[in-house]
Amino acid sequence: MNSGVIIKTAREIWVPTLMFGIGLLLSEILLAFVLPSVEKDFGGIISQFKLFQTLLKALLGTDIGDKVGPEALQAIAWVDPVVLALVWAHVIVVCTRMPSGEIDRGTADVLFGLPISRFNVYLSDTLVCLIAGAVVIALAWLGSVIGGLIAPTSFQTSASRVFIVLVNLYLLGAAVGGLAYLMSALSDRRGRAIGAVFAIVLASFLLNFLAQFWPPAENVSFLGILNYYRPINPLREGLWPVRDLLVLAGVAFVSWLAGAIILIRRDIATT
Repeated sequence: MNSGVIIKTAREIWVPTLMFGIGLLLSEILLAFVLPSVEKDFGGIISQFKLFQTLLKALLGTDIGDKVGPEALQAIAWVDPVVLALVWAHVIVVCTRMPSGEIDRGTADVLFGLPISRFNVYLSDTLVCLIAGAVVIALAWLGSVIGGLIAPTSFQTSASRVFIVLVNLYLLGAAVGGLAYLMSALSDRRGRAIGAVFAIVLASFLLNFLAQFWPPAENVSFLGILNYYRPINPLREGLWPVRDLLVLAGVAFVSWLAGAIILIRRDIATT
């Protein structure tokens, strides 16, 4: 790894990292404040509107029936579309910089003309982005802690179970980040790379929703990354979802490695 590339990357991504992190922090505080206040109304809404129950099942990844317990409400705070969108948007923004962002700016010749290998540049950039992802997740955790101070006791859960969810969420972001690196390595324009990753994420979200009531979608639901992110299970049982974590880590590594191989072998032109 190269210290110069690390410093350059850190300077470029610290602002979006801080912005998305603060957005997650405020989202978790707000959800911790709002969700307990509507706990009683949830049961009535679910029993009267089956569509709402289907939507909730799509978000949580499991059927909770007509009753919404504290664990379900806590899980909603981690599967809320705003929370997922902020995590995904952050990794897409920071991970599509290499190399398509450099090509877009016309600085790829300078960067890859340094007396270090392309893989070294790629690895150094990735290290900073992984740390930035951890910072964003840490701010989300801080928001949940602050929110827990104002939430009822029934809404609070053990730190060990929340930590499992945080690891799962981090690896979910890492999987999207790996795909972002891959799409960026395949593209000469950053906008195309962002669009491609956004399409993949949106397709995964839609597949996760359709799988709840359409058998053909359920048969291929394993292809969606959200199939491997189910916060309600560790919040209820306190068990590590080892299979889900390994799948997400595998997607992150394989797609990142594929991006590295493509970057090393491809011709880069900035004109």
